[in-house]
Amino acid sequence: MKKTLIALACASASLAASADPVILKVAHFWPATALSQQKVLEPWCAKIAQESNNTLQCQIYPSMQLGGTPTQLIQQAIDGVADIVWTLPGYTAGRFPSMEVMEIPFLTKDAEGSSRAAWEIYQKYGQKDFAGLKVLAFHTHDRGQIHNNKRPITKVADFRGLKLRAPTRLTNKMIAALGATPVAMPMPQTPDAVSKGVVDGYVMPWEVVPTMKLHEMTKYHSEINPPQPGLYTTLFTIAMNQAKYDSLTPEQKKVIDANSGADFSASVGKVWDESAPAARKQAQDRSNQFNTIGAAEVEGFQKATARVATDWVKEVTAKGYDGKAMLEDAQTLSAKYAK
Repeated sequence: MKKTLIALACASASLAASADPVILKVAHFWPATALSQQKVLEPWCAKIAQESNNTLQCQIYPSMQLGGTPTQLIQQAIDGVADIVWTLPGYTAGRFPSMEVMEIPFLTKDAEGSSRAAWEIYQKYGQKDFAGLKVLAFHTHDRGQIHNNKRPITKVADFRGLKLRAPTRLTNKMIAALGATPVAMPMPQTPDAVSKGVVDGYVMPWEVVPTMKLHEMTKYHSEINPPQPGLYTTLFTIAMNQAKYDSLTPEQKKVIDANSGADFSASVGKVWDESAPAARKQAQDRSNQFNTIGAAEVEGFQKATARVATDWVKEVTAKGYDGKAMLEDAQTLSAKYAK
């Protein structure tokens, strides 16, 4: 009788779990075919489903299917329009000063290491900025490179007269410091802007270029490669509505916690690093023109953009942050974890 009652109780619990799973609405701005969904979100969702006995399940909404614009994603997570979003904190300029440090020019060398560094920066400096959110990961992308339709970029002077798309406040400042005219816009708007000549080019990591078919409308690709530090990177976050997280059972919270944090952040960055060669090859296969910017010229780029870091430290210090310590920590951690 006891065994029967236990079996019935277990069966009842199993049926209840399967009948009433928590469906997490996951929103992002990429197409469903993008690496972000296929190699990160879908495996992550499958993993939390398995580890929660299917009590946690995802419904993914790519390409802003829940409405709004990419710049509104972070607020959608705070407001509960979406339960989880993948977006750029930098799309809302000035709102998250603590994490902007990861976008200082020439700070990082690879996405895996700098993503782990970003998580540590968040733990030490950034948690107040992200009130209302349960942050699951921060990550950067593979090396940001220069792509345009006017000429190869070999030295700082080559930027003059160019209009270049950039994603965030600090990348726009970097482009201006190099002598080009920055044009701020979210990634999904870039192909249309390039095809219509609204911009002459863009700074972007390789992974995104074929995803948006930009290799089909770009002539020149100018790269800064190892051992030099990358020109720039952009910071992303995967973040969950805090109230949604708080509503989960203790067991479900353990599953989310086990699949978030430093290791998850680094694993997402690694996916970006590994994606770059195949993405780059698609531009090579079209016989687009490539050039590598040499070490001496890179030094000139670093000198031209040095004031971006100096100005950032002053700005965030005026807002009550320890800008100098944040920058020094970001530099130290990025170097520590570089692959």
